Amino acid sequence: MFSHVMIGTNDLEKSRRFYDAVLAVIGAKPGMVDRHRVFWRANGGTFSVSQPIDGQPATRGNGSTVGFAMASPEQADQFHAAAIAHGGVAIEDPPGWRGGPGGLYLCYFRDPDGHKICGLYRPPKA
Repeated sequence: MFSHVMIGTNDLEKSRRFYDAVLAVIGAKPGMVDRHRVFWRANGGTFSVSQPIDGQPATRGNGSTVGFAMASPEQADQFHAAAIAHGGVAIEDPPGWRGGPGGLYLCYFRDPDGHKICGLYRPPKA
């Protein structure tokens, strides 16, 4: 359904370093810089950070979450750990299963610009 997700940043280089480390966990190569944006591609999707074109400060979306698909609970744990090790902030409950049997494995953190990011593993249906 989506071709890409782009979020704003006030520090392009800091965001590039952060997401290079975090997105490597899901197979993304280091981000490609294009003027005031950085792009990562993995698993058929594109994620980008951009300095706002209008010259105003980037702000986080209140109520917004960007979710990344994980291949396993262990990958979600690695994704979360990489984020925290590179300046992210753990939020909500620790990484773990939600919703009872057959539920989802989730982890949440905020990136250096305050955006809410989720790693989500959805087990195959039995």
